[in-house]
Amino acid sequence: MNASSSPHTNRLAREKSPYLLQHQHNPVDWYAWGAEAFAKARREQKPIFLSIGYSTCHWCHVMAHESFENEEIAKLINDNFIAIKVDREERPDVDRVYMTYVQAVTGGGGWPMTVFLTPDLQPFYGGTYFPPEDKFGRPGFPTVLKKLSEAWRDDRENVVKSAKSAIDQLRELTAGGPAQGNAAKAEIMTAFNQLARVYDDEWGGFGNAPKFPHPVSLNLLFRVYAREGAASRDGKAALGMALATLDKMAAGGMHDQLGGGFHRYSVDRFWHIPHFEKMLYDQAQLVCSYLDAYQVTRDERHAAVARDVLDYVLRDMTDKGGGFYSAEDADSIVAHGKPEHAEGAFYVWTKAEIDAALGTERAALFNRCYGVEENGNAPKGSDPHGEFGGKNTLIVRMSPADAAQAAGQSAEAVAATLAKCREQLLALRAKRPRPHLDDKIITAWNGLMISAFAKAGQVLDEPRYVTAAQRSAQFLKAQLWKDGRLIRNYRGEASKIAGFADDYASLIQGLLDLYEADFDVGWLRWAEELQTAMDTQFWDAEHGGYFSGPAEAADILLRMKEDYDGAEPSPNSVAALNLQRLAQILGSSELKTKADRTIAAFAQRLTESPTSMPQMLCAVDASLAKPRQIVIAGAPSAADTHVLLKEVHRHFLPGKLLLLASGGEAQAWLAKRMEFLGTVQPIQGKAAAYVCENFACQLPTADPEKLRELLSR
Repeated sequence: MNASSSPHTNRLAREKSPYLLQHQHNPVDWYAWGAEAFAKARREQKPIFLSIGYSTCHWCHVMAHESFENEEIAKLINDNFIAIKVDREERPDVDRVYMTYVQAVTGGGGWPMTVFLTPDLQPFYGGTYFPPEDKFGRPGFPTVLKKLSEAWRDDRENVVKSAKSAIDQLRELTAGGPAQGNAAKAEIMTAFNQLARVYDDEWGGFGNAPKFPHPVSLNLLFRVYAREGAASRDGKAALGMALATLDKMAAGGMHDQLGGGFHRYSVDRFWHIPHFEKMLYDQAQLVCSYLDAYQVTRDERHAAVARDVLDYVLRDMTDKGGGFYSAEDADSIVAHGKPEHAEGAFYVWTKAEIDAALGTERAALFNRCYGVEENGNAPKGSDPHGEFGGKNTLIVRMSPADAAQAAGQSAEAVAATLAKCREQLLALRAKRPRPHLDDKIITAWNGLMISAFAKAGQVLDEPRYVTAAQRSAQFLKAQLWKDGRLIRNYRGEASKIAGFADDYASLIQGLLDLYEADFDVGWLRWAEELQTAMDTQFWDAEHGGYFSGPAEAADILLRMKEDYDGAEPSPNSVAALNLQRLAQILGSSELKTKADRTIAAFAQRLTESPTSMPQMLCAVDASLAKPRQIVIAGAPSAADTHVLLKEVHRHFLPGKLLLLASGGEAQAWLAKRMEFLGTVQPIQGKAAAYVCENFACQLPTADPEKLRELLSR
């Protein structure tokens, strides 16, 4: 409901979150999460209706339209509850507590999340999406509201008692305990074998529909390949699963074939029809996966996918100040001047539209290569609501080489024609109403994107990508690093929400990767400061590992540790890898101990369910290997330095630490922490590479061929 058509404006109009602002004209008397709402609930002794979602969430939009814009349902809420709306991206700590509850009582979870709380914030009923009326054996939202308000009125003592019992059980479930031994190679290979069992041999990915990209699992597979070796059965299998998954995703409709970037997930097993929202954290992690694939295979197709994702982010998701926006919606207006919305409306095409745009001959080639059909190309069973009848989601059905052979043309000529067709259709698509852009800048997700741009700058030898990483890091430092603490997000100005463990962990990772791209020790200095702040606020001194939120958060019932590598890697998994890198750079046995204790804190989880923490298993893998340092001694901008660095970046070397000994203050700073760097220098005035293991270096070389041999061992 927009402002012009609504007589209502509620207090969410004061908020910065795009998600909360989407609800500012609901007739529901919404509050933001905070003291004002809690005080009213306690004063009036009313239960709290908590609704959690995010601005690009399709089913959040559906429930908003069906229920929160409905005057009668809004009256039921307003009369009987204190209504609170939360953006899960701003407050992942609130989301995590109540998602854990919903998953425990319903066996599933998702957004929108609907939870009912006592005035003391203890949950007593929860679920996800509720329809506006009773159907399919499920209670409608008004029925739920009436029954819960009656229970609160007539049986409050038991409601409060059950809520207290639920939170006590959750507290016990999430409390953690002393470390249970050490994770080792056995857990890595158990996870690998479990992934192999659910791997889709025909279409790549893991399990059946819906299919998610899950780059953390790809990270583990590339690690297994590197550990076991290209000649081993397990090494070949791990690499095969990773590459086939990446190739199938790149060819599918989950990959935006015109504008670049990836949608959230595929509703079918073929990667064909996606859920059309685009999330920044997916772009960041998938870039790194395709760069890993490129380093292993030297297949330019993988480099091309990484570039198209990065160029999409630069074009459509980058703030003028350098920060990166959070997401683009799945839904958009079907046509200018009309109110109807539809999922994927911005992205799908009729055959007639393509024929008219490209002309008969070029359209025939394009349609053949991208799977365009007269009646639409949604696979059977992937369009249960009939949304895509007559519509085409572009997929790669035929390569330019195959199309060229069929047409008796050169592959180069066909590729050039297809490129012009894509350019023309992209320009035409740009005239359509764009999906909603969530333009808040989240520290953690920017940290992930800094890593992606920094790595791409190295592997693809593209300085503009390093510049993008630098600009984001500079933006975060200027806007979201205040008085020695991070702030969670920015939209026009910094929010008042303190950073969480994932903000620190992901940004530290980004800065370590950025140092290896531009060799500015200022990033290492800031990473050290951030690690100290993270340890102060989130470290569990008793059991090891990091809590997700700070100790002083009075509005959070449970202080939890994130232990799941899902759509985003767990801050504990990222931190375990960061600590190992920082321990080497700073010469700190304390940080190495923290890394070991972080891994040990989750050893039981890794034993029971290793595939739930694939990124932590990457940290385990790194801890089992001898530290490896590659030092280039030379001037940063010199051609001979660049040649050696380019050779390093050709190789997939997980766990390596890349350093530049360029003389002066930067090398002196590093040498104070890594003593051996004090003696590293060029050879007879030429840049030299030192390949070291456990800080013991082999003879240096200025010859890139010799360096290739050393790195290939």
